[in-house]
Amino acid sequence: MEQDGTAQAGTQRSLVEVAPGRSVEVLTAGPPGGRTLVFHDGTPAGLVVPPSLLRAAAERGLRLVSYTRPGYGRSDPQPGRRVADAAADVAAVLDHIGAGEFVTAGWSGGGPHALACAALLPGRCRAAATIAGIAPRDAAGLDWLAGMAPENVAEFTAAEQGEAALTEFLGAAAAGLAGVTGDQIAAGLGDLATPADRAVLTGDLAEYLAESFRAALSAGLAGWRDDDLAFAGDWGFLAGQIAVPVTVWQGDQDAMVPGGHGRWLAGQIPGARARLFPGDGHLTLMFTRIGEILDDLAG
Repeated sequence: MEQDGTAQAGTQRSLVEVAPGRSVEVLTAGPPGGRTLVFHDGTPAGLVVPPSLLRAAAERGLRLVSYTRPGYGRSDPQPGRRVADAAADVAAVLDHIGAGEFVTAGWSGGGPHALACAALLPGRCRAAATIAGIAPRDAAGLDWLAGMAPENVAEFTAAEQGEAALTEFLGAAAAGLAGVTGDQIAAGLGDLATPADRAVLTGDLAEYLAESFRAALSAGLAGWRDDDLAFAGDWGFLAGQIAVPVTVWQGDQDAMVPGGHGRWLAGQIPGARARLFPGDGHLTLMFTRIGEILDDLAG
């Protein structure tokens, strides 16, 4: 592995072949003998781990593993990928680094990918957390777009219209994010950031989000586009088939992934524990409660 040259000290990066001719970029941090935590970041996101997560994982002696989904950064594209495909990629990454059992967490667009691991790697994935994660587009009884900010409604509407319409939409959206700075990120998010989220969108958090967006778009739109198309299509597994422990974390002040998504997941995943917090937004849930989340996950 090559040592990470970014400001995220103590992390290592590598390219791991997960299928013939296809590799993903992987970041690891923490003791090789520690319990393995696989973290799935949101959409769009490059290989930049939230500083709060790095600290919380280190304090608990966890071995943190994250990777960029196909099409982001240095990870090769995988056109037509489904959410379920994340499980095979994670298994290949863990085989490569010599890790066996693991727990997993996914934030926002990473939530479905964490659930894919729970559903499809039940003998290896010991527990999962979905943190403001979206529900399947065809979720019965859920008004999927209700409560979303106009920006997300427009994005997912474009995804349902197909690859060409989505590519056109994302091209315009990316123009404002490809070079975004921490000072600009709140304005860049527009109505996606609720007042609760704007209150914490400063300092390390603002810089992390800006860096992650820049990294996500460094290789073009393929990762973001294919994430959205995967969310809008058949995930490749059902919430009801998940048999490992899952905790659903959700706030009610979330305009990116509204609270109804968390309530639906908690009601559909067998035995899921719901952690639903009044007053929390999309960002506050992840960045102020990460210690609670990791304690619950690894307990």
